[in-house]
Amino acid sequence: MRIARIATTDGPTYARADGDTYLACEDPFVAFAAGREPRPTGATPVPAAQAEVLAPCEPRVLVGIAQNGPDAPLPVQAWLKSSRTVVPSGTGVRLRREVGRVIAEGEVAVVIGRPTEGLDVHNAHEYVLGVTAVNDVTNPDRNAVDVRNFEGKGGAGYTPLGPFVETDVDLDRVDLHVAVNSEERAATGSHELPSSIAACLAYVTSWVDLGPGDVVMTGAPHSHFTVAPGDLVEITVAGARLVTPCL
Repeated sequence: MRIARIATTDGPTYARADGDTYLACEDPFVAFAAGREPRPTGATPVPAAQAEVLAPCEPRVLVGIAQNGPDAPLPVQAWLKSSRTVVPSGTGVRLRREVGRVIAEGEVAVVIGRPTEGLDVHNAHEYVLGVTAVNDVTNPDRNAVDVRNFEGKGGAGYTPLGPFVETDVDLDRVDLHVAVNSEERAATGSHELPSSIAACLAYVTSWVDLGPGDVVMTGAPHSHFTVAPGDLVEITVAGARLVTPCL
């Protein structure tokens, strides 16, 4: 199932995405806790062309996984990124040009479905609502003085997320594609991560409690590219196509 958040006259609401329409539904995290798919609450589907699609969740905790590229040493490491950097698909992101290069990092983002007490590498999938696409925008030339990624990943709008959460996935086989200016630059997936998604979640939650709507970005396997103003970045994860115009 594909779950999105859309703007309505009564405020943001969750919706089930089906082809070219959205149908309002109950809170998917409440449904997840009850062990069911979110029930429809709307009677009339909203055409996709008329819908304002928001980021699919509002994480209180946003975690990035470091040292998880194909040539990176293990064990995996993690860091925190401000959840205020999250923006919806289609939002133009102004690149910080005064601090060197800007990198677009296409990654699989995991959306947590329930409190993670008891999560381990064997049962991690039981705590995951689904996955979506994320662009972990970065200023890598700050790394020498910014070892915790506070500066290089903190720009306004530096975490485009969405447009929907795909709930029907195998965490070990999540496809990831990146295109820049309509040219495919990467065709990879979670199977190329040296530390599996389950291992990443087990590591993170051994130190930090996560809850419904929190997001873990799982690393960029062959999927990070230098970008400049005017570029258009498209990241597709399990069918969720995230679009980032670079300003």
